[in-house]
Amino acid sequence: MRSLGVLAVLVALVASVVCVEKARFDHYRVYSVPIETEEQLRQLQQIDSHPNGYELWEYPSAVGITIPVMVPPHKRADFAELTANWANVRLEIENLQEKFDEEQPKVMPRMFGWDSYHTLAEIYEWLDVMAYAHSSVARTVVGGVSHEGREIKGLRISHKSGNPGVFIEAGIHAREWIADATATFIINELLTSTNPDIQDIARNYDWYIFPVVNPDGYEYSHTTNRNWRKTRKPSSSVCYGADANRNWGYNWNQGGVSTNPCSDTFLGTAPFSEVETKSLSDYYSSLSGISTYISFHSYGQMLLVPFGHTRDRLGNYYDLVEIGGKAVEKLAERFGTRYTYGNIAETIYIASGGSIDWVKGVKGTGLVYCYELRDTGRYGFSLPANQIRPTGQETLDSIVVILREGANKGYH
Repeated sequence: MRSLGVLAVLVALVASVVCVEKARFDHYRVYSVPIETEEQLRQLQQIDSHPNGYELWEYPSAVGITIPVMVPPHKRADFAELTANWANVRLEIENLQEKFDEEQPKVMPRMFGWDSYHTLAEIYEWLDVMAYAHSSVARTVVGGVSHEGREIKGLRISHKSGNPGVFIEAGIHAREWIADATATFIINELLTSTNPDIQDIARNYDWYIFPVVNPDGYEYSHTTNRNWRKTRKPSSSVCYGADANRNWGYNWNQGGVSTNPCSDTFLGTAPFSEVETKSLSDYYSSLSGISTYISFHSYGQMLLVPFGHTRDRLGNYYDLVEIGGKAVEKLAERFGTRYTYGNIAETIYIASGGSIDWVKGVKGTGLVYCYELRDTGRYGFSLPANQIRPTGQETLDSIVVILREGANKGYH
């Protein structure tokens, strides 16, 4: 009996190893698919309801938009047949696993920095180190909690009382690693840069920066499935997570979302059904004097303003777009990176329940922007680590302009 008990333990250990084996995406392709007819829209929405191996990286909400579609090898012939008469379908990534393999440097640096992507534990340890090293102006803060009990840890930087606040949220979609890396790059610059423009915004604003607001999903994207997007709370008997950027309580479920729990754009069971969005929104509501809210995503090279549920130009749309235009001009100066800009619905597609819509629509924050960082599709979500630094540099260039131009218009 004792030997049987030992055998049972060994079997359990083997099973646990198998369960956490990292998913591979060898020969998975990613296509850019324009939706040009109602029939195409119907067919893609049917796929969203019953994916059967496909993965739609955005919800097919309307004719006239373009969405990325991931096609596994065994569905390639079916996809070719489905789209045989569809115009302008374009292959973006021929082998997704190759892109993931190219993402990190071949020799990993020993120290924390911006030449590689880091795990959640490494990011959180670095935040603690920075808070200790710059204790006169920086301290760690907790903006919420995850379903699996992880803190949503950030850094507050404040040089003096009475400053307006800037809130930066990154990593709400787990696989968008460049967003998390850009947030840590900006923290480092605010604390160590000798550039007078960066020193000016560091000293004259209070900063609340949260590099990973979906910690469960981010951890899962490192350990198990590099392509994971959502949170990790069970959403059905077989599916996990909701899209944390479709779950905020402002015009929730007003388009651009899926009600299929297995979909990447599943909106959740109710506004703020995800503890990550509920606790982070509660933390944001506890703050006062925030003039600016910035959300980092990838990819697409766009600077977006509210709102996502409508193409109507509401609130201070014209101020935001005017400032945004100057910001993307500045962003392009350093490396020639070109961004488009406008509100979410008019620039990409209808997408309701996002964080910046809630921040603008419910909290009334003045300057509210969402960056869709590099690139435009060549690498998708697996932007090579050698692009972290230039992405951070050009993004911070543009943030300086947003704050400066915003202050000139009275947003402080």
